[in-house]
This record gives sequence, C-alpha cells and structure tokens, in this order.
Amino acid sequence: MKIFKYIALACMSLGLCACESYLDVGVPKDEVASGLAFSDDKVATASVTGVYARMNQLNYQFANVLSMVLPAMEADEFAYAAQYAAYDEYKNNAVLPSNQFLGTLWSQPYQYIAQANMCLEGLEASTAISPQVKSQLIGEAKFLRAFCYFYLVNNFGAVPLILGTNVSENNVKGRTPEDEVYTAIIDDLKDAKAKLFDGYPSGTDVDATGERIRPNKGAATALLARTYLYAGKPDLAEIEATEVINNPLYKLLPTTAMDDVFLKNSEEAIWQIQAVNTAGGRNTWEGFLIIPANLETGTALFRLIPNYLYDAFESGDERHEHWVGKITTAAGVTHKYPYKYKARFGVTPVAEYTMVLRLGEQYLIRAEARYNQGKYAEAEDDINTVRQRAGLSLLSLGNDADAVREAVEQERRVELFAEWGHRWYDLRRWPSVNGTAGKTRADDILPALKPGWQSNAIYLPLPQEATMSNPNL
Repeated sequence: MKIFKYIALACMSLGLCACESYLDVGVPKDEVASGLAFSDDKVATASVTGVYARMNQLNYQFANVLSMVLPAMEADEFAYAAQYAAYDEYKNNAVLPSNQFLGTLWSQPYQYIAQANMCLEGLEASTAISPQVKSQLIGEAKFLRAFCYFYLVNNFGAVPLILGTNVSENNVKGRTPEDEVYTAIIDDLKDAKAKLFDGYPSGTDVDATGERIRPNKGAATALLARTYLYAGKPDLAEIEATEVINNPLYKLLPTTAMDDVFLKNSEEAIWQIQAVNTAGGRNTWEGFLIIPANLETGTALFRLIPNYLYDAFESGDERHEHWVGKITTAAGVTHKYPYKYKARFGVTPVAEYTMVLRLGEQYLIRAEARYNQGKYAEAEDDINTVRQRAGLSLLSLGNDADAVREAVEQERRVELFAEWGHRWYDLRRWPSVNGTAGKTRADDILPALKPGWQSNAIYLPLPQEATMSNPNL
C-alpha cells in the first residue's frame, strides 16, 4: 500500500525542514501553506501520515534503534560488545548532556509533535476535507503527539508541554510537571480513541482492512491502557487493556508460530511502523543492526548480559528458543543476542515491520493492573495466558501477593525484552521492594551490575543544546 505518495508535497507545505532552534516545535504560521496541506482528503492524509516515513527513514532514530538499544543498556538486558563511549554512558547510567544520541531522543519527538500540532490546526480550520477523513486524521495526530510525550516524560521526567504552533512561546517554554504531561497524554488518547475507526486506514479509506501501520481505535486504546498503568490508575488500565484483549482483530499467536509474531501485519500487532528504506532487502533497522552478518561465524554486536537477561529464561521457554539468537566463537564461547526480528538484509519482499504495540503487552498490563488492585487470581490468569503461549507450565500462586508481583515482573522481563525500553521503564517506575522509601526497583537490582549506580539516573539529563538554546529549561 502506497500511503506515502504525497509525502514530499505535504512536508514542503508544512515547512518541516525549517529549524530555528534546538527545540524546533513549529514554524511561523505564515509559513504553513494550510490551503495546500489541507485542500483535499489525499493531501491532508499525506500531511499526517508523512511523519511515519520520517520516523523510520534512517537508522539510529528515536522511533527505531535508539528506543530499543539505549534503554536496554540502561537496564540489565544487553550491552554493546565493544567499547564505545557514547554507548558506555548508557551502560553505566552516566549519560552526559553532550552525548551524541541524547539530542535525538529529545529533538525528534518534538519534531513529530510540531507536525502533529500544525496538522491539528490545519485540520480543524479546513472545510475541504470529508468528515470521516478529518476525524481519522485528527485522531492520528493526537495519538502521535501522545506517543511522543509518553517517551519524553519517561526518558526525561518533566518536559515542556507544547500544544500549539506559536514559536516565540514554544522556544522559551519551561518544563511541565510529569503529572500534567500524563494528563495531556491521557486527554489526547481519549480524544484519539473517540475519533479513530476500528479498522486500519488505507489511503483515505478510514475504516479499511489495510496494513497495521497507521493508528486505529485499538492502538489508541492500547497506549491508553499503558499510560493509565504508568500514571497509577490500575482500574482504568484494566478496562482499556480488556477492550483490546476482547477485540477480535487481535490474538496471541500459538506456541508453534513464535517466529511469526514480529512479521508485518501479524495478528498480534496493534501498531507497527512500516519499513520505508528497504535498499538491498533491508527490513527493520533493528534487525539490520542487531543480527550478525553471518549467523554461523559472525559477531553479535549486542549481547545479553550474563547472570541477568542471559539467564532469566526458565527451562523450556519457547521465547528463549525463538527470540534469542546464539553465536559460538572459535574458542567455544557462546554469546546470545536479541533475535525477535529475523531479517537483516537481502529479504524481499519486506517481511517485517518495526513492532510498536502488540497484544502480549496488553495481557501483562492487565495482569499488573489487577495485581495493583488486589485481584491476584485474575492477574494470575493473564500471566498464565502469556506463559502458556511460551510453552511453560501454569502457575498456582493463590493469594501470595509477593509471588504474584514477582511473576508479573518476570513475565514482563522475558516477554517484552528488547522492545521500546519496557524493562528500563519498569525498573524506574516500580517502587523498591527492599523497604527503602523513595527508591525504585532499579535501586534494588542495578547496583550489583553497575557499581557506580546512582538513584537519580532514572532520568536522562537534558541535552546540552536544548539548555543552551532555552534558558528556561
């Protein structure tokens, strides 16, 4: 499906190449050719969907590799196989404001937020777009804005909340408290859910059966479930996750199809980012970076950490068999690496897209939400659903709250590893179980792996360029 046919036109009309400051959250309104960008359904659709291509056009971007490898190294999942100062800062949880990747984690979400804000203003003002297309596109723009703020607030804590296109105000805005950012994310997702359709859009057909590469009502519901969980609203998280789980569009693939979970348009996929730079048969940037060039004699650049993720899987766990790769050196040393994506290069037609939201996470969101409400038996049911798919025996934990909590943590660890920083965000948001007030699970676990660990490392510093360009940060 060619959803990006009008991208170049839309991007030019929105002035997206203009960068006047490091926090580039918009261009002056007189530079936005709104009559061109929102003059009909096709061009308006391209104005919104163009952001998906920008997200995945190049390697080492916020929306692909960086949101996989950097938080995994901040946590206890895997590390780079060689010494590289920029990576080592994340591995050691000692990231400097000058880190070469830090600016991308900050600036790119704000660029996508800028496009969402401009599109929202243009869509609301346009009278040339059909009502259904307008509803879908407003929903997508609000979903994208919420998605970007979710990662900004979890990486940096309090961040500027930019909801308009006034550059003079935006470029000097200070940091907004986390709870206010979460409120804005929830508001956007509730509105997106109300405006999006059940199907997956294809061009201007907003309720189609297209590829799962544009957000639909299910995607907004799934991200809302996660956001409610992170925001300490487990009852609401349970409701939203249940809605996704009961949606017939989605199902967990069976144990015999573990290798198919991350294929494009997998039935488990709720939202994926389409592969757009496929030269030489490249599929995902994650697969291109992580998978060794030679599966027999190559070198794994990112290796699971021994005594941590390396050894976290139970015997017989099919996730270890299918989602962890193994390379044995000539000296007989085996290295393990993430292998959820199977296509590195030379695979045509494209078989894999970057997975962003999937059904397995929704079961674990609901399990944690139920645990937080004291619904231990129901939480156990969700945990066992995920375990059963992985080929493991079912648990029988009764009303043992500690055992249920440990099971939630374990299943999230081995189900969601190497996906969008789940393990890192879990460690930084969960309270310590050692009885120390104000500490997190990161404080419980990481000091043994990282002798220089400090509790304030649960937040990244703001990039040097950002604080230099905006003193109010």
